[in-house]
Formats: sequence, C-alpha cells, structure tokens
Amino acid sequence: MAVEVVMPQMGESVVEGTITNWLVKEGEQVSEDQPLVAISTDKVDTEIPSPAAGVIARIVAKEGETLPIGALLAVIETGAATAPEPSAPASQAAAQAEPTPAAAPKPAPSPRPVTPPVSGDGRAAPAPQPSPGAEGGAAPRYSPLVLRMASEHGIDLSRIRGTGLGGRVTKRDVEKFLEGGAPAPSSPPPAQPRPVSPAPAAPAPERVAPGAFRPPLYEPREGDTVEPFSRRRKIIAEHMVYSKTHAPHVGTVAEVDMTRVVRFREQHKDAFRQREGFTLTILPMVVAATARALREFPRMNASVAGDSLVVRKAINIGVAVDTEEGLLVPVIRDADQKSLLGIAREIDTLARKAAARQIGADELAGGSFTVSNPGREGNLFGLAIINQPQVGILRMGEIKKTPVVIEVEGSDTIAIRPIMYLALSYDHRVIDGVLGNRFLFRVARILEEGQFTL
Repeated sequence: MAVEVVMPQMGESVVEGTITNWLVKEGEQVSEDQPLVAISTDKVDTEIPSPAAGVIARIVAKEGETLPIGALLAVIETGAATAPEPSAPASQAAAQAEPTPAAAPKPAPSPRPVTPPVSGDGRAAPAPQPSPGAEGGAAPRYSPLVLRMASEHGIDLSRIRGTGLGGRVTKRDVEKFLEGGAPAPSSPPPAQPRPVSPAPAAPAPERVAPGAFRPPLYEPREGDTVEPFSRRRKIIAEHMVYSKTHAPHVGTVAEVDMTRVVRFREQHKDAFRQREGFTLTILPMVVAATARALREFPRMNASVAGDSLVVRKAINIGVAVDTEEGLLVPVIRDADQKSLLGIAREIDTLARKAAARQIGADELAGGSFTVSNPGREGNLFGLAIINQPQVGILRMGEIKKTPVVIEVEGSDTIAIRPIMYLALSYDHRVIDGVLGNRFLFRVARILEEGQFTL
C-alpha cells in the first residue's frame, strides 16, 4: 500500500515550507516516526517524521523547493517493494505531483522546446507559466497569506507570475513584486515600433532605479571568510528591512529607578531557585509591568492591517530570544492574566525549547507586542526594530548603579540607585508621541513601585 508524505500544517499563519535537506533516499527502508526531511518556514525549522514503516518508493519534492501546505513530498510503499500492483498508486501519486508543462491535446513529438515568440524590441518574450486553475478554466487559487498581503498593499495578483508549485503565487513572489523585482506578467509585452535586432539578446541586468545606490562588488582578500546567509537569517533580514521601510519608527527612552525591583529579586532569588530550578531574573517583572500597561493603553496592543488598525483583545507578549541560528520571538499568551510566577515559568520553558530547537510554529505566532532583552553587559539603551505588524517594541537596557538626585524629607540629595533605561520604538503611522510617552511612563512607574508577588 502506498502512503503519501505531505507538507504538514505547522501553525495558524504558516502556509508554505521549504525543503532544506532530505534525510533519506529513494529505496531506503524507514520506520514509523523516523525523520524523513528537514523543512524551514518563516516561523520555525523542523523535521517531518515518517507516517508509516516501509520503503521510500519516490521522492517528489526537491531540496530548496518551496511548497504549500498539503503538497506531496514523497511516497512510502508499505507492502513488498517488488510487487507491481501495490506500487501503482505510489507511481500515480508521484506522477501527479511532478510539474508538467501546459496542457496539450497530444504529447510533443520532440523534446526540444518550441521557439519562443519575439517581442518588438527583439528579445524573446517570456513563456507563460502554468498557474493554478489554468487548466479547465478554473479560477486561480491563492493561499490566505498571499490574499492578505494583496489586500494590505492593493495588489492585483493576476499581475504576478507565480514561481511556486504549478505556477502558484507564493509569499516570496509578492514580496519581490513589492520590491520592484518581481517577474513580469505572463502575457508578452506589446510590440514597439523599433526595428528588431538580429543579434541575440543578452540577459536582462538587475533592475535598479536610475541613480540608485549600488554597493561595490566584493573582491576576495586573503584571510576573509564568506558566510552565506542561512534561511533564517535571510528571513530576519527581510522582516527588518520591511519594518524599517514601511513603518516610520519613533523612539523614546525612560530612566527607571529599579531599587524596589532589585530588592524584591534579592529577597526571593535563593528560595525561588531552590523551588523552581531556575533563576528569577528582571525580565519577568518587565513583561508583567508591560502587560499591565497594555491593558490600560489598548491602542499599543495592536496590529496594522493595510489602512486599518486592529486593536487586539488578547495581550500576547513576544519575548525576543537569541539562538545560535538567529533571533526567535516566542509568545507568552494572555500575559496580563498570568502571575509573575506563571510568566517566569513560561519564559524559562520557551527559552529552553528555543535553545534546543524544539519550539513550534504556534509558539511563535500571534504576538501583539514585543519585549527585547539583548543582555546586561554594555547595553545602556538602544532602539529596537518593530516586529511587524505590531506597533511597538520595548527594549531593556542594563541596570547600572548611578548617582541620581532624590528628594528626602523635602530636600534634594544625591543617592546611588540601580537605574535602567527602557526604550520604546513605536509606529508613528498609528501611534502619536503623547500616547507612546504615556505608555512608556506607565511601564516605568509600575516597575518603580515594585508591587510584585510570587
């Protein structure tokens, strides 16, 4: 019997995955739940286990290929590998999954391609790409993510030539279109009155706006090490550039007297570690204070959707976590409804899972605000980039003993206090300075009051 291996659903917002590495080969015997293939999404990297024991009869998807959820990846033969009849369904399923040229009434007599039409400028017009629904006159099918991106940016998807399975328009195609580097529509360009040149056309150069800056080409030097971007690093880069080019960032910084927070931690850290098995840090208290302030200022707990602001009911705070492969932002759901102990436990669990590469896509999705803690040493303050489509991110600085002026019995005096700078970056399209400052001031006051319980 043939068992199909398909691209699984890996989170509410994940609609496609990229094959990074096959862990088995065709003809290899596999056991149930044995890892078959490593895949990467815009949320997480994971491995797909075998749904049954048997022999890999056919590997359909290629390494580096990006496929939608439900796409066929491989076929496992659970019966005798040499039996012709049981393998027939596998062969048929594999044949159906292979990309085929545009439908024609009869197979072509020769494998050589047909000469492409020539446009008015003498260049060969691009051949039309097959698209979902092209056969039988059915309407094209688009993933929910692609439809949402098209709605947010007012894009006519028929203008984009898809590079996905069967010509399907993918998230990457839409992003390239927005950047001005997307493939042209499948229809050939209109003829121009210029004469046709008999010389063969050279490959089209990279599309760069007139006068646009181009970085100099890298020239190898002895001792240099070139490290290609990993897929995750590419995704992080794309998200950061998108955020900076689409959201006008405004930054504001608050000086926070952490005396009571530090005192609270010192009083409980030993008993906490003995009971819970991990260290009580300042981060859970900052997350708890942020959750309280978001409940008082709900407009900061929002997302941008096209020309609209969506004020989120649930306060789901993402906590930026650094891993060997790059930044991850696992989400603490309903943070305003959790105790300080509950927040501390969840942060520790998510950090451990992220370090062990065991975190799931659902644990990275659905955030409504982000808190970033880049470390204690050498980090006075900094302005973080907003995690789109959220409207704000709060970045912690290190706690330093600092001389400050305080009032004691009506008189000013100088005291040494543990001071931390909190920096808020917010999206000025929807958040004005007054709201941003009031929210940051409230977070600071909650921390200075230090009214926490375990």
